[in-house]
Amino acid sequence: MITLENEYIKASLSAKGAELQSLFSKETNIEYLWDADSKYWAKHSPVLFPIVGALKGDSFTYKQKSYALPRHGFARDHVFNFEKQSETEIIFTLTQTQDTLEIYPFFFELRLKYQLIDRKLNLTYEVINTGTEELLFSLGAHPAFAVPNTPNTVYEDYYLAFNADEKLTYWKLDNGLVANETESIELGGHKLNLKHDLFYNDALVFKSLQSNCISLLNTKNDFGLHFHFEDFPFFGIWAAPDAPFICLEPWCGVADGINHDQNLEHKEGIIKLQAGQNWERFWEVECF
Repeated sequence: MITLENEYIKASLSAKGAELQSLFSKETNIEYLWDADSKYWAKHSPVLFPIVGALKGDSFTYKQKSYALPRHGFARDHVFNFEKQSETEIIFTLTQTQDTLEIYPFFFELRLKYQLIDRKLNLTYEVINTGTEELLFSLGAHPAFAVPNTPNTVYEDYYLAFNADEKLTYWKLDNGLVANETESIELGGHKLNLKHDLFYNDALVFKSLQSNCISLLNTKNDFGLHFHFEDFPFFGIWAAPDAPFICLEPWCGVADGINHDQNLEHKEGIIKLQAGQNWERFWEVECF
């Protein structure tokens, strides 16, 4: 376990998957991250790369060849190299291997930089095309936050506050693939009240979210968090059935649609990066 710490917060990370394992506020004495209880879901905050969500048939074609790739890709299961820059910053790196080239025929460098800045944890993703041909990829975040996270509260005391949206329109999932059907939820005062049955049919998938900040708050006290993200065209909100957490998932990419032709070049949201170019996105969470 690798630790970052400043006067306000302490974060623990693992080289496997470059995954955040704990986010603890010294001021509030609250653990904000989900504890990965395997009864529900044994992850904390995996990185989704080089795809987000499921592929149709768990495979894709590229240059007339078929490749098998599991849901959310492989980065979350690989051990990253890392270099700790300071007590408050660390950079993890992952590159292609012979094994990855057999299931994903691209050369890349994936870099995750974690920084503690006052009461905030910032995670910046960078993808570099180290090959000589175009790199095709998607990338997403999947942090799970504990709900409830304070004593004498229950799941239904919590809500998500959106800084711009008044109505949410989400795409339904059909066996992990994006269906051709949407539903809408009216938000009273920009708030989505958390209920377990929201997620009984899998994640809520958004393609047109207007907000760039979502706050996790509750009606019983003033503790919570602000989750800020920029330039992610897709977003997912998810929890395992009846589980005490909520995942806030900014995505650059999305699961295949039910009618997708499985050609990676035609995949919705796929990012195309030219040789030698780099790409960045970030999210940050502020605990209070």
